[in-house]
Amino acid sequence: MGPVVMGLCSGTHDSAAALIADGRLVGLVEEERLNGIKHTKAYPEQAIAWLLKTAGLTPPDVTDVAYNFAPRRYLKGAVPLRHLRPGTAARAWPRARSFAAVHRRASERLADFGRQFPAARLHGVEHHRTHALYAFEASPFAQAAVLVVDSLGETTTTSISTGHRTDRGSVLGDRWSLPDPASLGYAYGAVTEHLGWRRGDEEGTVMALAALGDPGRFRDLITQAIPLTGEAFALDARLFPLRVISSRYPRLSPAFIAATCPPRLPQAEIAQVHADLAAALQERTEQVMIHLARQARYRTGQTQLCMGGGVALNCVSTGKITETAGFDEVFVPPAPGDSGTAVGAALHAYQQHVPRPVAGVQGECYLGPAYDGLDLTEQPRPGMTAHRPPDPARHLARQLADGQIVGVFRGRLEAGPRALGNRSILASPLRPDVVHRLNAKVKFREPFRPFAPVVLADKAAGYFTVGQAAPYMSFASGVTALAREQIPAIVHNNGLARVQTLTPEQHPFLDAVLRAFHEITGVPVLINTSLNIKGKPICGTPSHALDCLQESGIDALLLDHWWVSEQ
Repeated sequence: MGPVVMGLCSGTHDSAAALIADGRLVGLVEEERLNGIKHTKAYPEQAIAWLLKTAGLTPPDVTDVAYNFAPRRYLKGAVPLRHLRPGTAARAWPRARSFAAVHRRASERLADFGRQFPAARLHGVEHHRTHALYAFEASPFAQAAVLVVDSLGETTTTSISTGHRTDRGSVLGDRWSLPDPASLGYAYGAVTEHLGWRRGDEEGTVMALAALGDPGRFRDLITQAIPLTGEAFALDARLFPLRVISSRYPRLSPAFIAATCPPRLPQAEIAQVHADLAAALQERTEQVMIHLARQARYRTGQTQLCMGGGVALNCVSTGKITETAGFDEVFVPPAPGDSGTAVGAALHAYQQHVPRPVAGVQGECYLGPAYDGLDLTEQPRPGMTAHRPPDPARHLARQLADGQIVGVFRGRLEAGPRALGNRSILASPLRPDVVHRLNAKVKFREPFRPFAPVVLADKAAGYFTVGQAAPYMSFASGVTALAREQIPAIVHNNGLARVQTLTPEQHPFLDAVLRAFHEITGVPVLINTSLNIKGKPICGTPSHALDCLQESGIDALLLDHWWVSEQ
């Protein structure tokens, strides 16, 4: 049978599990989708149970457990000497102690995994390697530059490597890395928290708010705070103090706060100063990311780029990289954040034993549980009715064209933070009030938040300028005059839209819905947002989906083949 490898992301955030057995990726499941706790750091018990059941295995069958961090690498941060200088000396020793503490906790966590899988060899895999392996293996490329940008992986924040696909599996070479404290993810998270949103969760809200601001107001300050260097970038410790891995140590200095605005409470009014600060941060993030992508092009000589790490979720930056960094094509996997590193860790451990490619990673995003063949009653819950339309795709398209907002729960659960048709809320972009309805009555979120369009790939060029495939909503694209005229609801204040391009091979059912909607309305575009409400994860179980129907303002839910609505 060969190695049975369980890859784990656990104990930090976005807990997830991935399983490789019989030379194939069985699946990738984020625990939040099953336990209902967004960004949970809990041990991914339910995800593991589903993976093992799907593969017909038990915990003693697992030969290897791969953790998405290498605990010993934290010790490089436990040395205070390089920070015992003016500007950072006050935090040098607390920083060193915090890295030593994280090393201890990570080591204990890895040992705990061994107790869960008593027959398994244990692997602590360097964090940026897990990001890079997953990003490259999921891509369509035979070789590419691989850029990883996040907040922190052990002591690394940014890395560039070269991926090569061989008959013995993928190889990563030519590694260059940037150590903490230069961290773009750290800076973006710090400002996100200052502006009143949850760090590590709501950076996308700050990115959306940026479109309403004037970056010129704080441009000089943010340029000083995040200077470019010949190789990469740095952080000015007078504005972003040296990282200590403890909530007791703020990430912004009094000087930064005095030059911008007081911290905003989460429920406080959003003022122009908040939008202006978000705009300056976003503008600088785009500049740094383009600079890093060009460095990756220069260092590797490759014409294609893969991206991983949490900052790769900044779709405005990645969209601009496709336009300006000199690559023929850019790829971001469906789960570029830490949940995807469960796959990368498993790939690393598997290829230590079996030097051959792993099937089921390249081009795959529907990697979680399915609940096909659901047997509902005509009244699945009090106040709900259910029936089975004879042609679900055409029925859904007709209801959408008539202005209904409909949840869809079908097939295998998507990996990553973007709903890609199996756990989605769909709506017509032709309704002038659709964005207000979705934000105010369905998702219960900020009124300035945009919604992503999904478009038939063979019609995309008529509406969007991205110029390449975008199957995972990874890029904010410019729009054409036709899009502005026909579907202004999907165009954000910055003139961009985070587009998903769709082929029949990628998703036959959603393709059929789009083609029927196109036939009815003349427009091959729908709004596609995730099946959840603010503060909750994407619905991972039928029960969660029925909860969403009850708790949100969606008009109906297509649950497998059942059309469910409230009476």
